[in-house]
Amino acid sequence: MLDLLPVPAVSVSLEGGKFHFLALNRAFRIAGLGTNAAESPLVRLLGSQLRRFIESDETHHDIAWQFGEEVDCRYFRVSFARRESQIGSGRCLVTLVDQTSELRTEHSLRREMATDSLTGLPNRAGFSDQLENLSADNAEGFAVLVVNLDRFSRVNACMGGLAGDELLISVARRLKGALRGRDILARMGGDEFGVLLTLDDGPGDALHVAKRIQAALATPFRLSDFEIRVDCSIGIALGADNHGEPEDLIRHAQFAVKRAKTSGRTELYHLRAFDIAREQFSVETELRRAIENGDMTLSYQPIWDLGSGRIVSFEALARWTNEEGVALSPNDFIPVAEESGLIVPLGRWAMEQAALTLATWDRRVGGDCGVKVAVNLSAIQLQRDRIPEMVQAALEQAGIAGSRLTLELTESAIVSDPDRISRTMMALKDLGATLAMDDFGTGYSNLAYLQKLPIDLLKIDRSFISGMLADRDKIAIVRAVLSLAQALGMQTTAEGIETNELAQTLAALGCTYGQGYLYAQPLVETDAYALLAARNS
Repeated sequence: MLDLLPVPAVSVSLEGGKFHFLALNRAFRIAGLGTNAAESPLVRLLGSQLRRFIESDETHHDIAWQFGEEVDCRYFRVSFARRESQIGSGRCLVTLVDQTSELRTEHSLRREMATDSLTGLPNRAGFSDQLENLSADNAEGFAVLVVNLDRFSRVNACMGGLAGDELLISVARRLKGALRGRDILARMGGDEFGVLLTLDDGPGDALHVAKRIQAALATPFRLSDFEIRVDCSIGIALGADNHGEPEDLIRHAQFAVKRAKTSGRTELYHLRAFDIAREQFSVETELRRAIENGDMTLSYQPIWDLGSGRIVSFEALARWTNEEGVALSPNDFIPVAEESGLIVPLGRWAMEQAALTLATWDRRVGGDCGVKVAVNLSAIQLQRDRIPEMVQAALEQAGIAGSRLTLELTESAIVSDPDRISRTMMALKDLGATLAMDDFGTGYSNLAYLQKLPIDLLKIDRSFISGMLADRDKIAIVRAVLSLAQALGMQTTAEGIETNELAQTLAALGCTYGQGYLYAQPLVETDAYALLAARNS
């Protein structure tokens, strides 16, 4: 009967503590499993499991069995079976289903899925598997190092994808040569490589490998007729600092790479920096909701004419109290808004709200209330938004003239793309707006820009005004800025005025306007109007 089975099969008995083959089929013999129980690899390797089954009350039991050497090993699904009436008889039937071809195909597919087709290195999935295996065996003595190539996109753009692939293969070879024998190199995707390091002497090992990698890439690569220098940014995350999943270690190293791109040096992941980034994502989520729900407010800080003592303008400043009732400083949420792109809707809202506030004040006095409103334009906003159209729409909605607006741009915004910003500024001048350069003296202004661009007003940064009376160098700087502005036909505003003596000195030096806590802190709309009515009546 056993010969009718298409798979290896043997009837086994356990008598006197020894196994005996009662019957076996031809497929069993061809499989090389022997004909004598005492010499059969089946009994030798699976005897203990077979014994437990025969002595148990089970009628069926399956196990996976790998038989043979690694190169030519075979994989079987082994089944022990018997009828209920045979329980206690010391007998059972053993069948083996050869799964070698299926498992080899599966292993091949798995290996292919875990391998980068271009370089032959492990890919992100394969790297994660290796990391998980190592972290299970070595809880802390390892690190993940992520290498990101700088300027690689330019190679692809200028020389084509084939040249880019050739460069990646060459980089992979050099990286492999810079590593130790037990280090694992992978291509994570695009122009990013990962290295899994075993640490013998702590974090110093990882830093040493990072230096070797940088040295290996220092020699230019030859592509066609060009020699191309490839720089890289390297981030490191230590297994000892990771208390989550192994995959988290890769993300931590990638986070360190982003810091490395800014700092220009190899960066080790620090939990506090990651926590700050998570906090910023939380702020971004709440800020987006606040903008959408109209939970932002504007405060208004007066700007005074130092000669006449009258209020000439109010600077509109965004304020935000979050859902927990915590008032966040603009220094906390404005950078998040710029990085996330929320500065565009936030800037549009601020422009519309400031213009509507000014229109409301005009209606209260039955005409022009006599002041302008100043609104800041972010560098990111200037790059991503159509500023002239946005300003014009706000003016039309409020029903006020462009001459009632002062638009403040930072030096960094102007020098980032002077030709494009120049066109934007010309369009804003056509609307009648006053243009001010904010925080003057803290950036990288080219004096030629000041002469060429339609700037009406320079705002001297508070860092030069604060403590000016006790610092001769600051006085010299302020005097020079005022002289420059006068020569170019520009007005000036000094920020951060806190004492009458300072205000009088600036007026004597020729400064046009002043702004600071001497006059008022930023005020809510109703208080700002009350101050205007009391002061300018």
